[in-house]
Amino acid sequence: MKLLLYSMLFCSAVLTAQQTDYVDFKSISADLIISPLEKSVAGEVSYVFDVLKPVDSVFIDAQNMEISKVLYNGDSVTTHYTGKKLWLVAPFQDSENNTLKLSYRANPKKAMYFLGWDNAGKSQVWTQGQGKYTSNWLPSFDDMNEKTTFNLKVKFPKDYIVVSNGKLEAKTALDSLNMWQFSSKSVMSNYLFALACGEYNKKHITSKSGIPIELYYYPEDSLLVEPTYRYSKTMFDFLEEEIGVPFPWENYKQIPVSDFLYAGMENTSATIFSDAYVIDTIGFNDRNYVNVNAHELAHQWFGDFVTATSGTHHWLQEGFATYYALLAEQELFGDSYYKWRLFEYAKELEAQDKSGQSTALLNEKASSTTFYKKGAWTLHALRVEIGDAAFKMAVKNYLTHHKYGNVSTSDFIKEAEQASGKTLDLFFQTWLESETFPMADVVTNEEDDMSYYIKQLNTLECIVKNNADYLLDPTKSYFIKQEIIKANPSLISGELIQKNGVEVRQTIASVLNEIPLELQTVYETFLDDESYQTQEIALYNLWVNFYTRRQFYLDKMDGRIGFRSKNIRQLWLALALSTATYKPENNEVFIKELIGYTGTQYGFETRELAFNYVNALQIYNKEVLSNLIQATHHHNWRFQKYAKSLLESVQKHPEYKVIIDNLLTESGVK
Repeated sequence: MKLLLYSMLFCSAVLTAQQTDYVDFKSISADLIISPLEKSVAGEVSYVFDVLKPVDSVFIDAQNMEISKVLYNGDSVTTHYTGKKLWLVAPFQDSENNTLKLSYRANPKKAMYFLGWDNAGKSQVWTQGQGKYTSNWLPSFDDMNEKTTFNLKVKFPKDYIVVSNGKLEAKTALDSLNMWQFSSKSVMSNYLFALACGEYNKKHITSKSGIPIELYYYPEDSLLVEPTYRYSKTMFDFLEEEIGVPFPWENYKQIPVSDFLYAGMENTSATIFSDAYVIDTIGFNDRNYVNVNAHELAHQWFGDFVTATSGTHHWLQEGFATYYALLAEQELFGDSYYKWRLFEYAKELEAQDKSGQSTALLNEKASSTTFYKKGAWTLHALRVEIGDAAFKMAVKNYLTHHKYGNVSTSDFIKEAEQASGKTLDLFFQTWLESETFPMADVVTNEEDDMSYYIKQLNTLECIVKNNADYLLDPTKSYFIKQEIIKANPSLISGELIQKNGVEVRQTIASVLNEIPLELQTVYETFLDDESYQTQEIALYNLWVNFYTRRQFYLDKMDGRIGFRSKNIRQLWLALALSTATYKPENNEVFIKELIGYTGTQYGFETRELAFNYVNALQIYNKEVLSNLIQATHHHNWRFQKYAKSLLESVQKHPEYKVIIDNLLTESGVK
C-alpha cells in the first residue's frame, strides 16, 4: 500500500507535464572521488533549484546507485529510490534558490568507462553521456530540456590528467591524489557533462577571437599533434565568422581516448574523440580527423548552445553540424570538394530511398543518414532558396534568440521566414516531411549550382568521351577521377598510375585486383605510397598475383606498422605465415605476435583485425579464446556483437568448444 501511495504521488505531477514545467534546476555542484581500480565513483552533490508552481514530488535521475544523506534546504526529506530515479516527496511551493544535497556511490556499467586498469592497455577513465545517460555516474537529469551549470571537484590518482567541462580553477595535491576543480558559467543539458582522465600532454593555441584551445595528446605522440589537429585553428576561426555568433563557451578542449564508442562527442567545451584519429602525416591521407573535428566543433553551437527539445528535432543538431563541417571543409579544400561531398550524400540518400528505409526528417526514429545528410542538404537547399544574407541572418537570430535554451524546428522556420520575408511552407514540407530525398527538385533547380553538377556526375562517361586526357590532367578533381576509374577499370594504364596523386592511386590499387604483368613494376610503387591503406592493399594484391616475388615483398614490408590498428603489420604476419618457404623457423614467433594483438591491452580495432586473421589461419589456442570470451563483454557494442558472432561460429568446432567450455567454467559463467 505504501509503494502504491508513493507511485500515485509521483505520477500526479508528471502525468500532465514535464518536471521542467514545475521545477527549474539551475546548478549542479559535485565533489567526487573516482577509484579506477574499484571502477567506482562516489561523493557529494548539491543542487540549486526554483519551484515554479506547487508540486508534490521532484525527481533526480540516478541509476543503480547507493544514495544517502539527502537534505532539502538543510532538513531531511521523504525520499523513495526506484533504482533509476530518486524521488523527493514534499509539498514544494513557489520559491527560489532551494538547495538539495546528497551523497552517493556507484559502479557504473555504462556512461563512465574504466580502461586499462586491469591490463597493460592505456589507463583511462572517460564518459559518454548522449545515448548512455550521465545519470549512470552522476545523479543528474536525463531530460535534455533541464539545463544546469556544472561545477566539479574530482579527486583522481596524481599521476594522471583530468579534463572536464568549463574552466580549470584549481589543482591541489592530496597525498596520492590530485583534486581538480572545474567551473562552468553557462547552463547545459546534463548529457553533455564530461570527464576524461589519463596520461596526457597538451598543446595550447588561441583562436582569432581570443578563445583558449587545448589540444590533448598522449606523451609518446608529440610528433602526431600537427597531423592529428591540422587546420583546427583555421576551422575554429572560420566557423565563428561563418555562423556569426561568438563561440559560446569559455574555452575549448579536445581529448583522444581509447576504444571510444563513436568517432567523437561534442561535450560542452570538451570534445572527446577516438584515438584512432591520432595519426601521422601518412595516415592523414587515409583517415584524418578534419571532418570529425569540424563536426564536433559545430555542435558547440548546434546541440550545446541551443539543444533540441526532443528526438523529433534531432536534425537541428546533426544536420547543422554536418552542414557546417562541410562548409569548413569547403573553406579548406575548395568548392569542388564541397559539391562532391553533397553529391555523395545525395546518392546515399537515394540508395536509402530505394531500400525502403527512408523516413521524414522530423521522424525521431530516422536513420543517421537522414538526420545528418538530409539535414545538411536541407540547409544547403534553404540557403539557395532564401539567399546567403537571409540565411546567415536566420541562423544568427535563431542562435541568439534561444541562447543556452531548447529549440524545435518551428523556431528555426520562424527565423528563416522573418529573415527572408518568404513563406516557406512548401519548402519545409518538401524537405522535412517527405520521406524521400527530393532529387528531382534539386536537379531542376537552375538557381542551385548542384543541379548542373549532379547532371554531369550522373553521366561520368561523357567526361571521358569529351576529354580523353581528363584522367591524366593533374588539375582535375581526384574524386571525380576515382569514380571514373571504378566504373571503367579498363582505363588504367602505367601512365595513369604515374601521373596521379595518392588518392587516385589508392583507387587504382584497390580496383586492380588482377594485376597485368605489364603493370607489375609500376604497381609495386604503391608499396611506398604516402598511404597506409594503399600499402596494405598493394602488399596483399602483389603477394596474390606474383608468387615468385613473395619473399621480396615480405622482406620489403617487414617492420611496417600502419595505423594504430597495425593493419600493415598484421597483414604481413598473416602472409608470412601463409608463405611456406618464408622463414619457417620463425613461425612460432609470428604466431605469438599475431595472437598477442587479440589481447585486452590493445584497442578494439586492433583486436578485431587480429581475430579475423587468427580465424582465417585457424590458429586458435587457449589465449585467443580467452581473449575472445572477454571481448563478448566489451563496452563497445559493435565489437561486442562481432565477438559474440565469432565465438558462436568457433564453438561449432568440437576441439575449440572443449576449450571454450572449460574457460567459461573457470570464469564462473558456466
